Amino acid sequence: MVSIANVRAEVGQELIATGGGGIPHDGVMDTEELAEALAQLVLAGADLGELVAAIGDALDVHVAVTTTDGRERAARIDDAMRERISAAGLTDETGRLRVEWLGDRGGHEGQPVAGAHVHREPLAAPNQALGHLVAVAEHGMVPQQVVALQRAATAVSLWITREQAVSAVENKYRGDFLRDVFLGRAGTDDFVREHVVGFGWDLSRPSVVLAAQIDPQPTYQAPASAEDRRHWQERFANAWRQVAASVDRAIPIADFGSEVVAVLPAEDAEATAALVRRLVVAVAGDKGGGRRPFTAGVGRVTSSPSGLPDSYTQARRALEVGRRFRGPSTTTWFDDLGLHRLIAMVPDTEELRAFAHDVLGELAGSSEEAVTLRETLQVLLNTNFNVAEAARTQFFHYNTMRYRVGKLERMLGPVASDQNLRLDVAVALKVLEVVSR
Repeated sequence: MVSIANVRAEVGQELIATGGGGIPHDGVMDTEELAEALAQLVLAGADLGELVAAIGDALDVHVAVTTTDGRERAARIDDAMRERISAAGLTDETGRLRVEWLGDRGGHEGQPVAGAHVHREPLAAPNQALGHLVAVAEHGMVPQQVVALQRAATAVSLWITREQAVSAVENKYRGDFLRDVFLGRAGTDDFVREHVVGFGWDLSRPSVVLAAQIDPQPTYQAPASAEDRRHWQERFANAWRQVAASVDRAIPIADFGSEVVAVLPAEDAEATAALVRRLVVAVAGDKGGGRRPFTAGVGRVTSSPSGLPDSYTQARRALEVGRRFRGPSTTTWFDDLGLHRLIAMVPDTEELRAFAHDVLGELAGSSEEAVTLRETLQVLLNTNFNVAEAARTQFFHYNTMRYRVGKLERMLGPVASDQNLRLDVAVALKVLEVVSR
């Protein structure tokens, strides 16, 4: 049986034959032999780190393999070179390599690494970008090294393609089980805890569910194709898996097609809040490298797997309501929704709409006049019907605001003086914010 150790030894012998590592003394590198040696490593089951180390040793360069948006998957880069790369501005605050600043198969003159040459090789399979192979050479690169990197990129692409095929099956199985947990049909708490241990997950501690969803495209952008949206979702899910794994490999992560769900440890409220911020910031980064903006919602803490369905439902509602009120690219905790939280827990949306229409009448409509009057009504409620202050807030003349108050009272009743009616109106306005589409 061929072992990784044996293949690694054979690769080492081939590297010695080329001059002890790097470019051989006669200036000619046998790229075919290098490609064959790397292919053997892939077939023998070597991990990506071993493959990257072999490339770095063979070509005498610093090497990194990244995702399509520049997140590091494996690297052979010493601390001194990392500092130089960072000083050149080629990484963002989360450590992402700014691959968009590196031209195809070459460096970027505006962001050089002092005294070194940066080279990028795209990693790809048919109809799919897989990432980037980035090499940093201390004193430039000769043509033989460039050709060798191109062949090495083929071997790395083969490794990633194989890994994706395996991961796709594993992730689907894990995702299906987590979905069953959220639907309350996965079994007893003890069974769930024991079963997920085989996935490398931990559900034995207090947890909180986070749901994250890519934001809709702005209306001024051309609609993306179904294939583009699928690739966006795949990259989004992989980003969450990679970032979460860098913090705690026991965190369950699943891609549900339209959203990514994570079950985060929640033994301490302050630590949990810090963890959520850390993960969201790391996944969002500086929006470079093709990252898509997203919105997240966080449910309540639960002490057992049987409580995860409620936490998941709360996380989704926090996401939906938070995006509607706070806008996209925000993170909302269910417990921070206030009155919206109570409204969001009512399962019968049609009953909520009926209540809003019963209280507000014409003002519950979608016409421009109804929307404008609702804005004025909300300002009046916020100012306790202080007409002068409300007029200043909306930049209206005092008499204009008095006219609007009269119009609102003709439509709603004595809302300025009837406290019970005012409460109903305030709640109805909040209901519209939750149920309107």
